[in-house]
Parts: sequence; C-alpha cells; structure tokens
Amino acid sequence: MTAISEQCASKVRGIYSRNDASHDMDHILRVLQNARAIMDGMQGIDRTAVELAVYLHDIDDPKYKTAGSPSAADLLEELDVANSLASHVLAIIRSVSFSGGNETAIESREAAVVRDADRLDAIGAVGIARAFAYGGAKGRKLYDAAESARVAMSEEEYRTKQTATVTHFHEKLFLLKDLMVTERGRQLAEERHGFMAAFLRQLEQETGEKL
Repeated sequence: MTAISEQCASKVRGIYSRNDASHDMDHILRVLQNARAIMDGMQGIDRTAVELAVYLHDIDDPKYKTAGSPSAADLLEELDVANSLASHVLAIIRSVSFSGGNETAIESREAAVVRDADRLDAIGAVGIARAFAYGGAKGRKLYDAAESARVAMSEEEYRTKQTATVTHFHEKLFLLKDLMVTERGRQLAEERHGFMAAFLRQLEQETGEKL
C-alpha cells in the first residue's frame, strides 16, 4: 500500500465508524481485499487509484452523508492528490453504484476492478449478513411473500421504497453475478451467488413461503 493510501485510510476510518455494519470500515477493508484478488495477475493497473477509490467510494453515499461532512473530493484535496489522479479516482467512484440498475458506464480498468470488488461484498455470506444488517438498521421486514420485486425503477425509487430485505435479493443481489465485468470477478461471484441461492431455498423451507 502506498503512503497516500495509508493516509487516506486514516482519514476515512472515523467517518465510516458512524455507519451501520453494512457500510462500515470493515466493509471497506473487505472491498480492498476483493480488489487485490481481482488485480492479482493484471498488468498496467494503477493500484493507488484503486486503493483511494475503495477507501472513498462510500463517503458521498446519500444513505449516510451528513451535513458538513467532507466529500471524497474534499478528502483528495486534503491529501494533496494530483489533479489528474483525483479526477481518475472520482470517475472510478461514480461508476461503482448500482443505483437501481441505473449505473454509470465504466471508463477504465481500475473502475472495473473497484465496481466488481464492491459488488462481491454485496453477495455470498457477507452479502447476506450486510443486507440484513442494513434492513434491521432501517426497520425493514425480513421478508414479505406478498411483495413483488421491481424489474425496472428509477434511482430515486430504488433508494426510497422500503422493501423487505429478501425482496432486495431479487432487485439487486441476484443480478450482480451477471453484471461482473472482470474475469476474476465473475469467477469469485459464482460461488457467492450459489450460496445466496441455497440460503433462500433454506429460508423458504423454514418459512413455508415462496420468496
């Protein structure tokens, strides 16, 4: 890890400590681990840009952003990051969010790495845990057999409707495997996707509901 990445990590740790367990510093560190696994063997990747984007990618998340808190751009300026690198990092961050399927196009290999790394943390065992942690923090139902998953929605609809956590599986989590853009990301997503499917089958068996 570069010195600038370490400095960035120190700056964001306190900010993420205010979030619930679905988007805390542990999430950031897991995404970093995923990014390194994806980058392993890839040539010509700007690892500093990837590391900075990972550390900063949830700083401006509207679910957690509070008045007066620094933006990702503010933190890059505080770190005295060169303008060209800062612009690259911010472009990577813009491409990460799912936004109800209204995602921004990927413009670089670094963006592909960070997007896949973040999405890997949304699926599998950790993804299940994060989904229920977030749902619990927001007072959402575990599941609702009468609720239908939306197949098309605006970003605003995606962010504002209080759907049950299992509905979120169908609206986002089960879609992510086929949205991976790196070869390694696709490989890692397969097993995690399978684990989620097995979990849902077990949940249906225990509840007697079709979810």
